Amino acid sequence: MSNYRVIRLVGSSPTSWEEAAKNAIEEAAAHLEDMRVAEVELLDMRMKDNKVAEYRARVHASFRYDPAKHGG
Repeated sequence: MSNYRVIRLVGSSPTSWEEAAKNAIEEAAAHLEDMRVAEVELLDMRMKDNKVAEYRARVHASFRYDPAKHGG
């Protein structure tokens, strides 16, 4: 039996939503093992001086969770 944990991430980029989502996943992957699926939940932008300053992507990501390894 496998257990999976789902987490919410927020990534950002000065150039695109795609890059923002990719940044969120790649940063999480550097700290988590066996990531499986990612789903973009929300896209938004931060504005500055009436211009887009930053693209942001809120992403749900799942990874295999082993309670024995994580003290549970």
